[in-house]
Order: sequence, then C-alpha cells, then structure tokens
Amino acid sequence: MKMKTVLMGAVASLAFAPAAMAERGSDGQLNIIYWQAPSILNPYLSGGTKDLEAASMIIEPLARYDDTGALVPYLAEAIPTVGNGGVSEDLTSITWKIKAGMMWSDGSPVTSADAVFTAEYCMHPEGGCAQASKFEGVQSVEAIDDLTVKVTFTGPKPNPYGPFAGAQSPIIQAAQFADCLGAKAPECTDANFMPIGTGPFVVTDFRTNDVIQMSANENYRDPAKPAFATVTFKGGGDATAAGRAVMETGEFDYAWNMQLAPDVLAAMAEGGVGTPVSAFGTLVERLEMNLTNPSADLPEGERATVAHPHPFLSEFDVRHALSMAIDRDLLVEVGYGQAGRPTCNLVPGPEIYASTDNTGCLTQDIEGAKALLEGAGWTDTNGNGIRDKDGVELNILFQTSTNAVRQDFQALIKEWWGEIGVETELRNLDASVFFGGDPGSPDTFQKFYADVEMYANNFDGTDPQAYLSAYKCGNEPRPDSQWQGENINRFCDPAYDALIDELGATADIDKRGDLAREMNNIVTRDTMTIVPLVDRGRVSAKANSLGGVVLNTWDSELWNVADWHRTE
Repeated sequence: MKMKTVLMGAVASLAFAPAAMAERGSDGQLNIIYWQAPSILNPYLSGGTKDLEAASMIIEPLARYDDTGALVPYLAEAIPTVGNGGVSEDLTSITWKIKAGMMWSDGSPVTSADAVFTAEYCMHPEGGCAQASKFEGVQSVEAIDDLTVKVTFTGPKPNPYGPFAGAQSPIIQAAQFADCLGAKAPECTDANFMPIGTGPFVVTDFRTNDVIQMSANENYRDPAKPAFATVTFKGGGDATAAGRAVMETGEFDYAWNMQLAPDVLAAMAEGGVGTPVSAFGTLVERLEMNLTNPSADLPEGERATVAHPHPFLSEFDVRHALSMAIDRDLLVEVGYGQAGRPTCNLVPGPEIYASTDNTGCLTQDIEGAKALLEGAGWTDTNGNGIRDKDGVELNILFQTSTNAVRQDFQALIKEWWGEIGVETELRNLDASVFFGGDPGSPDTFQKFYADVEMYANNFDGTDPQAYLSAYKCGNEPRPDSQWQGENINRFCDPAYDALIDELGATADIDKRGDLAREMNNIVTRDTMTIVPLVDRGRVSAKANSLGGVVLNTWDSELWNVADWHRTE
C-alpha cells in the first residue's frame, strides 16, 4: 500500500527557517501576547486554542505538522509508514521510535513509558479528556523497549497518526502526572500549570488567565536553541490592544489571532514596527445550536445534558430558519475582508474533504425563514413580535467570547433573527473563562449554559477524521466527564457514528474524501446543528525585528518558536 492511501500529503523531513543565533539565550527577552489568556497548560484538559498553543512551547508530541500540513518528526526518529515498516501492512498498528537522548526539562530521560502513560491518562474513563478523539479506536499502547512504543488499533486504521501527533496530543511526563489519573486530573494544579516538558521553554511562573513567565530549557535537544533566554506570555485584553502592542508601540513581539476589521489592521500596520501575517487553513467561525435544555430551572447536573432536549432548538425547522436569516457575505465584509470567505462547511479544506454541494446557506433568505417557521407552527399568537408555539416563545440566549468582531456579528445576527420573529439576548464572556475548561465555571463553552454560542476552532494536520469523530454519541461534555468533551452541541446520530467507523476503516483516499464530505453535510446542511459562518484565514502580527516566524494553520502557531530569533 502506498503512503498516499494512509496520510494525505507527503511526509516531509523537518526543515526550519535558519536561525541567526550564536548560542542559546543570546537574543534575550521575547514578548508574546494572546488576548485570550491561557487558563491551563494541559491540552488534555482544555480544547481552547490559546491553552493548546501556550502548552506547545513546553510539551511536545512525537510528531507535528509543518506549515504545509506535512507530518514531521519531533521527539520521534522518523514518521512511521507502511513503507518503512512502522505501520503494519494490515494498518492495525503503528510503532514509533523515540530519538535517543531525549530529555525532560528536569534532566530525566524521555522513554516509551511516558507515551504509554499519556495514552492511559487520556483514555481513562473518568478523566474527561478533551482530546479523546485522538485515541479513537485504540486497543492498546505498549512499550516494546525504552524507546519504542506500539499503538494497536481495534481494526485497520488508515490514518494512524492520532495519538502523539500534533499539538493536541503531546507526551506528558509519567512521573509528574502519576497521581493525576481519572477524576483527579483537574486537581493536579502544579502539573497542569507547570508541566515538565521537552520543548524549548520551561515555565517559571504561571498566573492563570493572566501571564506566564518562561525561560530557555537548558536540556533542550539543540544546544544552540532557543535564541531567547526568557519569555513573557501575556494574556487578556482584546485583539485591538494586542495588535497595537506589536504593530504600533512595539511592546510585544508577537500577537495571536488578530480578529479585527481589515481597515483596522491596515491602519495598525502603518505604525511601522510590525506587520500582519496570515494564511488559510481549516478555521471556521460557526454557531453551535444547543440540542439540550440549558434552563436554570433544571437541577444542577441536569442542565445542558441529553436527558433534557431543548424546547425549540430540537426542531430542525427552527435551526434551519435561524441559518437562513444570516447574511454571511456581510459578516465577511464587516469582520474579515480578504481574510475571510463565506462557508456552509465545518471542514472547508483540504480540497478533497471540502463539500462542494453544501452551498444553500450562502444566500440570505429572510422571507423563506419566516415561511419555514410559520409552516412549523411558530406564530406570534399574542402580538408581542416573538413567535411562539405550545406556550414556548423563541427567546434565544446567544453567547460568545468578548471580541470586537464577534460582538459585531452578534449585533447583526440579533437584528436578522428579530426580523423573523426571534428575540435574542446577547451575552459575551471573557475569552479566558469561556475557553478555559474550568469544570466549576458556569461560563465555559463546553458547559453551554446558553441556547446558541459562537466560536471558531480547527484540527491539526490535513485529515479531519479525529475532528469529525468529536460529534460521536457519548462525546458530549457532561458532569461525569468534568464537563470535558468535544461534542459541544450534544449531537447524536447512530448513522453518523457508523460513518465514523467506516472512515476509520477506509484506506482509499478518494473514498475517505467521500465519507468526510458526507459527515460534514450531516452536521451542517442536513441537521443544522452546526451553522458555519466564515472560513477564517489565520491572521496574527509579528514585530519587524522578529525572525523565523512561519505561520502554521495545521498545528500550533508557535510550532517552531525554538527557531524564532532577533534580526535587528
């Protein structure tokens, strides 16, 4: 079997931009600002992008994806394939070889036992692992010797690069997390905030939802890297302040996620000390429709759980009408300009996985939305301007994170929904809390104590299998999973689950494309449980004096921070 049937794209050798440094730490201080502040540095307890990316500077996977989407080795010697014997001919196992001499930042050796423990940690039934889909179909993970780990699957796995590949599935140190399995995972504050890692930096101080201080890892595998001795990773504020701090005042060297109007970005760049960097990948701004009842009238522990269906969003016609009322072209114009494209797809790329017959949402149809609701029995019986049926009114609590573009989107969507007889209450939450994953907070996007919420995320690499597997029955956040889980809207369809299983057993790349497009269409066009809005280009900002930055939409933006250096 040729490699192209196992993983889309060529597996490339790792090639970084040349770094102009004399020795480790010679370029002094690096200042990074993420206006969504990290809440935790353990990707297995948070699906928030800001947490994943901050953690990627410290803990690493066996392999990750480069800026072209190709899988490249990090802690591993090479990428296992059928051709080199690392992937079995029947596709039921993959064997990784860890590079000799890899060390944790505390000076102890990295071994296969750490990989085995990582799998045990995420696959623990009481742990609520946020990256559980990465281990979908894993039967066992075993240490063959100190540097060899074998992953065996329950059946053929055409894309075996889920466990230990990409920023979402790093290796954690068994010794540090030994007492943190299952329900104890969120309680291990020291390990979750200050993980021992193999990356270029180590944490010296962590203030949750605020700032992280780091220093160069003295045990990093390349003695000349990183170029920077220390890092201040500042969180909080908003995208406007972050952009100005890089492109106008020069206080920071790198600002993530410049979710700003095009004219605002252009004006900032005129400051002359920094510039935007951008690339398209798989990042989709979407609405998630809550299929469960988030009412505070329900007992705690039962709100937003599958035991209680949503009083009106359980109806397809209501979800469809809400989508029909939206003018996606105007959203792109207002929010992203050339850095955005209207989309009806959850998976907008790569091309082989992007549905071409899911375009119905691209045209706004206010009158059609009204007629759809009318036909479904939703009428305004008391003349207050809000449609109702059987004593239930179409009142929506619509939440998202605090951000200028998202608040503009909320205002427009509220207006359009008002035109079709739906009343909308807007709520915006601090991004550090909203994406933080704290099981004790009522305000996380996972807990979903609202009717509709808006955010964006994507998947690492070029294969969407794990991403689409998130919507499998049972993957929903719930009290017994510490409110962790990837099936945010609580969608469950046995036919969809069957397609997940079929995708997991299909090797032919064209057939994989067919299945992925069908799954995409189910959760968007056919059920409207996910309502995509904009295919977003990733836009960040870098100081003109910062070299080595290569924007990567397929993994962590900070994937090659070890190669960043000062150019002037």
